[in-house]
Amino acid sequence: MPREYPLERVRNIGIIAHIDAGKTTTTERVLFYTGRTHRMGNVDEGTTVTDWMEQERERGITITAAAITCFWREHQINIIDTPGHIDFTAEVQRSLRVLDGGIVIFDAVAGVEPQSETVWRQADRYGVPRICFVNKMDRTGANFWRTVNMIRERLAATPVAIQIPLGEENSFRGVVDLLEMRTITYLDDQGVHQAFGDIPDDLMEEARVHREKLVEAVIETDDDLMLRYLEGDSEITAQELRAALRQATLRAELVPVLCGSALRNKGIQPLLDAVVDYLPSPLEVRPVTGVHPKTGALEERRADEHAPLAALVFKIAVDPYVGRLAYFRVYSGHIVAGQAVRNANKDKKERIGRLLRMYANRREEIQEVYAGDIGATLGLKDTFTGETLCDAGHPIILESIKFPEPVISVAIEPRTEADQDRLSEALQRLAEEDPTFKVRVDENTGQTLISGMGELHLEVLVDRMLREFKVKALVGQPQVAYRETITRPARAEGQFIRQTGGHGQYGHVILEVEPLDQNKGFAFESSITEAVIPREFIPAVEQGVREAMESGLLAGYPMVGVKATLVGGSYHEEDSSELSFKVAGSMAFRNAVQEAGPTLLEPVMKIEVVVPEEFIGDVIADLSARKARIEGMEPRSGGVQVVRASAPLFGMFGYATALRSLTQGRGTFTMEFDHYSEVAPEVKERILMGGWR
Repeated sequence: MPREYPLERVRNIGIIAHIDAGKTTTTERVLFYTGRTHRMGNVDEGTTVTDWMEQERERGITITAAAITCFWREHQINIIDTPGHIDFTAEVQRSLRVLDGGIVIFDAVAGVEPQSETVWRQADRYGVPRICFVNKMDRTGANFWRTVNMIRERLAATPVAIQIPLGEENSFRGVVDLLEMRTITYLDDQGVHQAFGDIPDDLMEEARVHREKLVEAVIETDDDLMLRYLEGDSEITAQELRAALRQATLRAELVPVLCGSALRNKGIQPLLDAVVDYLPSPLEVRPVTGVHPKTGALEERRADEHAPLAALVFKIAVDPYVGRLAYFRVYSGHIVAGQAVRNANKDKKERIGRLLRMYANRREEIQEVYAGDIGATLGLKDTFTGETLCDAGHPIILESIKFPEPVISVAIEPRTEADQDRLSEALQRLAEEDPTFKVRVDENTGQTLISGMGELHLEVLVDRMLREFKVKALVGQPQVAYRETITRPARAEGQFIRQTGGHGQYGHVILEVEPLDQNKGFAFESSITEAVIPREFIPAVEQGVREAMESGLLAGYPMVGVKATLVGGSYHEEDSSELSFKVAGSMAFRNAVQEAGPTLLEPVMKIEVVVPEEFIGDVIADLSARKARIEGMEPRSGGVQVVRASAPLFGMFGYATALRSLTQGRGTFTMEFDHYSEVAPEVKERILMGGWR
């Protein structure tokens, strides 16, 4: 089948923002104006298309990224609406990994908020070109220029306004298009009919000033336009500016900024135009790179449907009706229903079952997915998030997706024996779906512990167990996911020597350990020659060390920030084996850690509290009691103060309830993981005595 839209007319975009900035409302309006829905959904009423889970509708938040395809100006736009809450950061990260462009939405009252900074950094890491949409221009306290300045200062970006608001707060009625120098207003409440008009006299001077700034910013990125401008050519057309701005946006030199009010149906059609005009098609992003699984050579794959297949699975979803659903992005080649493909990471054959184009939780069956497109399939048995599907004759492993480690755990047990088997299955299915959800059994207590990114994350997962898998479970109190590390270098040896009737076991390893940057987790090196220990036993030593790191010496928490170097040892011609060196490596590592000043680390969270001025004293006193360090305060319009702080996670349990009671329900906060730091001595003592897990 020929593809419906040529590749240059395809856009893969994500809608990303801080919680409550209006992502889902904006997505609903996009679906309405592109003809995909005939009635606009409302978050408060629980009638949105992309927030389809019961938990999302009850809480009024997005939990899972929903993929939707729509069409505008003869272009196919694949949209992913992502969550804003930091507990569901995995959904944002995996979406950004497979998208070509992004719409970053800001609340015109709040400006740049903490999660906006986080998603911006994630988009920087994946090199995703962006446009910005300043939403909620109709709200009291809305300030377009303050938000633009915050984008410049806080995000270290170069925003360029291509629109200015026509009125603000209650008087907001449309926008001024600075490229065409005209107004766009709306003739009906649903915003379907746009009217283009002349700029009012009282706004003309301001519009001219900002048009001049726009022109200057754009021509600085284009030598030809700059030369014409310096030679006094004032006839640079809107079309030429648009073309130059597109190229600058693709190179991430400029970020176009638009404004509107999604809830009041103003400014969405120009936003769709900007997606088509400024965000890249799959042909305009860098070719994806990967490694050949056998040779390790770096390879490139271009967006070409005739090239060998390379597709990345970025999400697994468990659908109660159809089973495991794998979402994937095809980077090169194409996938046909029924085709046999290779999972390059596991070197296993997979067969593609039904192919689907997703429309949130509804599905449309298709026969083929081409390069540059996003699709979903049923029937993959061994493929999980971050793995590559490719052509068996041209294997390639694409860069996987790195997810943050969970910071909070709770113990969980089934209420009845009948729930036992169902609980194991539910936990396994949910862990397959969510890479930041981990399940382990505590060696000391035999309890099943589930770990996630925050209290809300685990609350939603337990709720899904009850509703989707019909498992009734008892959940314990939240526990902090501590880590262990070392504070100084040390050297030790491990010997595993067993003599039995036949072949014995002989492994002898000398290891040096030293502290490493926590972000790097673990590094292993060997500085010995073949004569000391044969090369084939060295991976077994590394495996033994890795296994020993899973359970630290102090309290059994996983270890991070350690570099281990194999510096010596010996072997026996007949009795040495991989097993004996694995055990010896593990023993040497544990002996070395004992001498290396082991210590406990705890997660430190970055917090931003938005609170009315009259409660500021109580809020700061409460944060201080929770061992928080106040880093700064900033006034906002409407008599509101923003407090920025960092605090150990342990002290922040139950903070949502405490803040509500301190501020008569008017305070809000966001909290995200920042870094691990050493636990205070008195806390460490209580943890090691078992009184404070």
